[in-house]
Amino acid sequence: MSESRPPLAIDRIPISQKLAYGMGSIVTIVAVNSVIQLTGLVYVVGLGISAVWIGYAQALPRLWDALVDPFLGNLSDNTRTRYGRRIPYLVVGGVLLGIAFFLLWTVPRNWSHGAMFAYFLAASVFFYTVVPIYAIPHGALGLEMTEDPHEKTSLFAFASFIGNVGAFCLPWVYYLANRPVFKGDTVAGIRWVCLGMSAFLTISALVCAFVCKEGKFSQAREQARIPVMEGFKATYRNRAFLRLVAAFSLLIVGFQVVMGFSNFTTIFYLFGGDKDAASALMAQNGTLWAAVGIAGAIPMVWVSKALGKKGTVILSFALIAAANLLKIVCYDPARPWLTYIPTVGLSLGMVFCFSLVNSMIADICDEEEVREGVRKEGVYFAVYNWWWKAGVSVASVAGGYLLQGTGFVEGLATQSAAALWRLRLWEIGLPTALCGAGILILLGYPLTEARSYEVKEILQKRRAAAEPA
Repeated sequence: MSESRPPLAIDRIPISQKLAYGMGSIVTIVAVNSVIQLTGLVYVVGLGISAVWIGYAQALPRLWDALVDPFLGNLSDNTRTRYGRRIPYLVVGGVLLGIAFFLLWTVPRNWSHGAMFAYFLAASVFFYTVVPIYAIPHGALGLEMTEDPHEKTSLFAFASFIGNVGAFCLPWVYYLANRPVFKGDTVAGIRWVCLGMSAFLTISALVCAFVCKEGKFSQAREQARIPVMEGFKATYRNRAFLRLVAAFSLLIVGFQVVMGFSNFTTIFYLFGGDKDAASALMAQNGTLWAAVGIAGAIPMVWVSKALGKKGTVILSFALIAAANLLKIVCYDPARPWLTYIPTVGLSLGMVFCFSLVNSMIADICDEEEVREGVRKEGVYFAVYNWWWKAGVSVASVAGGYLLQGTGFVEGLATQSAAALWRLRLWEIGLPTALCGAGILILLGYPLTEARSYEVKEILQKRRAAAEPA
C-alpha cells in the first residue's frame, strides 16, 4: 500500500487547465493512432500496396521523428520567450499538424503503386516532423505543472479521459468511410472524414496553448542553458528512468509489430472477407476501447493512491497480458462479439499504465532537480519518446515482413486458413511475452512514493527560500 496526502493549494492545478491539457492530448492520441490504424486499411487493403513497402514507409519517418525528438526537447527546455518555453511550439505545431494529417490521405489514385508509395513516404516524413514540434513541448508542459505526486496523476488522468473522448471518433472512421454516400470507395471516404478530423485537431491544440500555464518558467528563465549532450547523458545515468523506458518500450514494440493483425483477423477470419460487416465490429470494439479508457481514468487514480504508481503499473502490465491471451478463445467466427472481452481488459490496462508513465517521469524530473538543481522535462520526455519511436520504427518493418511470412497476400478477397492461424499466433503470443519481460524490469524500479513526497518537501522549502521577503 502507498502513502497518499492531499495536495496543498499551491500545488493544485485548476480544472480549466486540466481540461485544456486534456484537449491538447487529443491531438497526438487521435492523429498518431489514426495513422497507425488507417495506413494498412487504406494503402494495403484499399490500394493494394505491399505491406513490406508500407512497413518501410512507416518506419523511416518514425526513425527521423525519433532523431528529432531529443533536440526539440532540449530546444524547448532552453527557449526563453515572453509566452514561455512550451506555448509557442503548441501553437505552431498544432496548426502544422492539422495540415500534415490531411495530406496523408490525399494520395492521387491514378498513380502507380511505386508513386503512391513515394507520396505516402514524403507525407509521412512531413507528418512525423511536425508531430514532435507539438508533442514534445506538450508532454514537457504536463511534467512541470505541479510538484505534488498525485496531482500529477490527476492531470494525466484528465488527459487520458479527454483524449479517449476524442478517440471515440477514431474507430468509426473506417465505418463512416464505408457508408453508401461514398459509393463503395473506402479510400475516398477516409479522405473526407479525415479533413474534418484535421480541423478538430488544430482547434484542440490551440485551446491547450491558450489556457494552460507553465509551472516552472520563472525558475527555468534564471537557469543556464543546458547543452544537448549534457541533457542526454543525464537521462542515461538515471536508473529509475532507464527501467521505466525499457519496460514501456517492450510493451509498445510488442503490440506495434503485430499492429493491424487484429483488423486483418476480423475482416478475413471472423467475417470471411466481408469488409462492411467487419468494419461495424471494428468500430464497435474501438468505441468500447475508448469508453473503457474514459471510465478507467477514474479508478486509475484510486488504485494508484492505494498501490502506488509502481504497483499499479505492474498490475496493468499483467492485465494487458491476460487480456491478450483471452483472444485464444474470443476469436470465434460463430460469436465475433466475444472480442469485446479482451478489448475491455486491454483498454483498461493501457489507460492505467500510459496515464501513469508521464506522472512517473514527472517524479523523476523533480528528483533530479533536488540532486542537480536544474529542470530538464523536455529532454526526459523526448528521450522517452525517442526509445519507443525507435522501437516502433524497427517494429513497423519487422511487422511487414512478419505479415508477409504468415502467408497473407495483399489485395485478395480471402486469405488461407494457414495464414489466418499464423496471424493469430503472432498477435497473441508476441505482445504477451514482452509484457512479461516488462514486469520483471519494473520490479526493480527504485523511486518510491515516500521518496516522491520527500522530494516535494525539499522543493517547496527551496521555493520558499527563493521568494523575496
